[in-house]
Amino acid sequence: MGNCCSSAKSQDPPASSTNPNNPATPSTASANAAPINAAPPKPSAPIGPVLGRPMEDVRTTYSIGKELGRGQFGVTHLCTHKATGEKLACKTIAKRKLATKEDVEDVRREVQIMYHLSGQPNIVELRGAYEDKQSVHLVMELCAGGELFDRIIARGHYTERAAAALLRTIVQIVHTCHSMGVMHRDLKPENFLLLNKDEDAPLKATDFGLSVFFKEGEVFKDIVGSAYYIAPEVLKRKYGPEADIWSIGVMLYILLCGVPPFWAESEHGIFNAILRGHIDFTSDPWPNISSGAKDVVRKMLNSDPKQRLTAFQVLNHPWIKEDGEAPDTPLDNAVLNRLKQFRAMNQFKKAALRVIAGCLSEEEIKGLKEMFKNIDTDNSGTITLDELKQGLAKQGTKLSELEVKQLMEAADADGNGLIDYEEFITATVHMNRMDREEHLYTAFQYFDKDNSGYITKEELEQALKEKGLYDGQEIKEIISEADADNDGRINYTEFVAMMRKGSPDPNPKKRRDVVL
Repeated sequence: MGNCCSSAKSQDPPASSTNPNNPATPSTASANAAPINAAPPKPSAPIGPVLGRPMEDVRTTYSIGKELGRGQFGVTHLCTHKATGEKLACKTIAKRKLATKEDVEDVRREVQIMYHLSGQPNIVELRGAYEDKQSVHLVMELCAGGELFDRIIARGHYTERAAAALLRTIVQIVHTCHSMGVMHRDLKPENFLLLNKDEDAPLKATDFGLSVFFKEGEVFKDIVGSAYYIAPEVLKRKYGPEADIWSIGVMLYILLCGVPPFWAESEHGIFNAILRGHIDFTSDPWPNISSGAKDVVRKMLNSDPKQRLTAFQVLNHPWIKEDGEAPDTPLDNAVLNRLKQFRAMNQFKKAALRVIAGCLSEEEIKGLKEMFKNIDTDNSGTITLDELKQGLAKQGTKLSELEVKQLMEAADADGNGLIDYEEFITATVHMNRMDREEHLYTAFQYFDKDNSGYITKEELEQALKEKGLYDGQEIKEIISEADADNDGRINYTEFVAMMRKGSPDPNPKKRRDVVL
């Protein structure tokens, strides 16, 4: 999907303090040689006005099947990958329905956000975005288990303990989104799907059509969302990510008693009830519900967003942790996880990832660019140790001075004590980008200076020096680790095996998914 970058033999310019507000666009010239199984070059297709890249026919790769559902802009069909037979979902958005610039921007942002959240557990995975003359097609994981609430209703009985476990999973999803600078803005039961029909099927958040990137302190004004779940500050046109917590509070109230907390015959009446903010804890079944459950609902449905619990605080509420399963702190945020993975890599992998990061399209790195700007509070184009520490602390991450320094040193390739834009993208780009054949081949070519099909010790030394990652001691270890046939050099197969070895499972830290 990504436009793969400049000729792999050309030396990258040295990393500079590029300001991400205007980062240099990677060149899109093709690499010198093509993989053996690559298709012959085709005449370039016209650029699509929505995704801003060459148009392509989704039906070349997928066959489109029966309709699964429809929304305001899009129709979702079952689709099958022709080569592998894998069943997926294809959301097709008719371009004629995108009447305004804002509509086009919304679709473009949905794609950017889904790429950004790629690889996160419990968030539906975008497999590809295509644009043709009539439509934009988003191919994503198929959630064949249906809507979460349908299963709850079918089951009939629901305990507080099960509600707490389910809420924990949902809040962890929101914590992940918020820590990655994304506000969902349309959290409701219909947007939580089960991956399959199994009893313990993983829960997946979906439909990021109304989602936005946000910065700390940014105020949003447009009224979006579904009536029962809209926070009062959204109706007052002055809100931030706290509105997502309100929506989940409404969901929890429904889980516990079966009806929404704010109800009326009309949308206008619902909005008035939300603004009044009176919550009924006296009708059945509330007298039989624990004080802990009521406390968490009350604190999530606080009309003052500043007083409302954050995702981090909800995960640490005693009622959520009552069964002893929940950890004392939520899962590490995404930036921290990625920096830790990057730190553990050898220099060869780091250099290869740097080449791959240069290959990614604008839509794939838009979210990381927004995260960089969020941490770079003085807008200097570089992140200092202090900014990194504050950026991670904002997400409720407690790290020692030494741990932050170690992460800083890992990302700071040129050793100048600052993380620039290119260094940040390299260190935080998700590992699943490594699995793309065209990216791996481009990275291999970068090291294979004489185009012989092998990377020698000398070529590896030269490439690492160019990237500012040379460590003489480590070179021998890298070669011996990667060189499976012991011929003193690394071929493409050995290179791919090394890059993929030790990469996290695509579904890391599989959460204790809720058994309903």
